[in-house]
Amino acid sequence: MSASSNVTAPLKSLPADMELVLKVIPLPADVNANGDIFGGWVMAQCDLAGSVIPARYAKGRMATVAVNEFVFKQPVRLGDILSFYSKLVRIGRTSVTVTVEVFAERHQAQGEYIKVTQATFTYVAIDDNGRPRAIVKE
Repeated sequence: MSASSNVTAPLKSLPADMELVLKVIPLPADVNANGDIFGGWVMAQCDLAGSVIPARYAKGRMATVAVNEFVFKQPVRLGDILSFYSKLVRIGRTSVTVTVEVFAERHQAQGEYIKVTQATFTYVAIDDNGRPRAIVKE
């Protein structure tokens, strides 16, 4: 996984306006040849984390229809504790869009957080035949 060269100062707190939807620690099997965690593994975890809030609205089957944005800001390292935060961006007739931000606590610097990834996903509610269906707004 390549990351931008922007070095971010560690944060002492996590977003108060977002919801913690997933915490995970990558394993040795998730490492690439450079010793960092595969970007694809991070993307898969973001997709899972991103689906938590839309599931509340879809109330049934849904599918990822778009990755609107995906930015790797810093590498994810073996031993990092990753916290995935999500926030609702938009509810449409059949779709829900959310943003996901991922923060790492480095193994040697617990209690300090570095934003490693940010992404925006759109999920669509689907019926048993895989066709879009309306989201019932309550």
